[in-house]
Amino acid sequence: MSDVLERLSKLPLRENLRGLQPYGAPQLDVPIQLNVNENTHPLPEAVSRAIADEVFAAAQRLNRYPDREFVELRSRLADYLGHDVNADQVWAANGSNEVLQQILQAFGGPGRSLLSFPPTYSMYPLLASGTDTNYIAGARAEDFQLTAESAAAQVRAHRPNIVFLCSPNNPTGTALGQDVVTAVYEAGQESQAIVVVDEAYAEFRHAGTPSALELLPGRERLIVSRTMSKAFSLAGARLGYLAAAEEVTAALRLVRLPYHLSAVTQATANAALKHVGALLANVEDIKIQRDRIVDELTRMGLTPAASDSNFVFFGGLESPSTVWSGLVAKGILVRDVGIPGHLRVTAGTEAETGAFLRELEALLEQDRAGR
Repeated sequence: MSDVLERLSKLPLRENLRGLQPYGAPQLDVPIQLNVNENTHPLPEAVSRAIADEVFAAAQRLNRYPDREFVELRSRLADYLGHDVNADQVWAANGSNEVLQQILQAFGGPGRSLLSFPPTYSMYPLLASGTDTNYIAGARAEDFQLTAESAAAQVRAHRPNIVFLCSPNNPTGTALGQDVVTAVYEAGQESQAIVVVDEAYAEFRHAGTPSALELLPGRERLIVSRTMSKAFSLAGARLGYLAAAEEVTAALRLVRLPYHLSAVTQATANAALKHVGALLANVEDIKIQRDRIVDELTRMGLTPAASDSNFVFFGGLESPSTVWSGLVAKGILVRDVGIPGHLRVTAGTEAETGAFLRELEALLEQDRAGR
């Protein structure tokens, strides 16, 4: 690999890409993988069969290009989202990362800037680099919270062209209040900032936690992005989408590649959207395991963040790397997000969650006994 990197350095690479590392989490062959926030529940068999049937039908027409406007899919997504969203307000791409990339292609680029608030989704600066958009790292409080006053002040100070708000936030799992979104939107009025609320984990919110979809009417610069990777157990299908004013989706048509959503992807997503009830039943089970993790980590003396996602960010660790390695030795992979004293774990099945909690507590007891 070092030889490849040396040869890469000799290519006429764009300057803002030099020295960057590609996005990726450690992928180890262990029995319990709780590090990348996948839905650990497989698709219900009835849904798998429905997808297979739809894909088989699509396969009969693969000699032809797919529906460039993916009309059926946009209609089904609009129905799923509700909040009076119509099909013309919906856009989709190959995963929410491509959705965000297209937003940057349309509204970012050379001489323009993107503001987000680390610690947050680590792809944001990489997407900015890939589109030659200047990335501005905002600030959060010491407890990783973001208030409306602080966020709005930073928007006014930096005057970004685009703001990414991740809610529930990755890696902390915490949801933003609607006051933060509205304050950022209003603060961005002077610079006409596009405000994107990344709701990749929205379906895992606690009851009563609102969605930014409620704020769309009358806000033509507001975008709410979602994904089918998490709640719908379709990480392997790669389907992300957004809701926004119709003029936003018109702008994204200017940068999309021709026929960017394959017939197979459209068929898979359409089939899944016909079985929303069965898929969201798994979400409720995951939420139970997430809350179980929060309760148990608190009992162990650790400090888990209140989570509205399918993962838990927790602190209070003397040596996160030691705990991470100890869990790997027991066949359990969690995520070291590089924040001192903290790790992140995806809520797994009941059995996976139980194994994680048992092994973590044993490691903590060993550590305390050795002091």
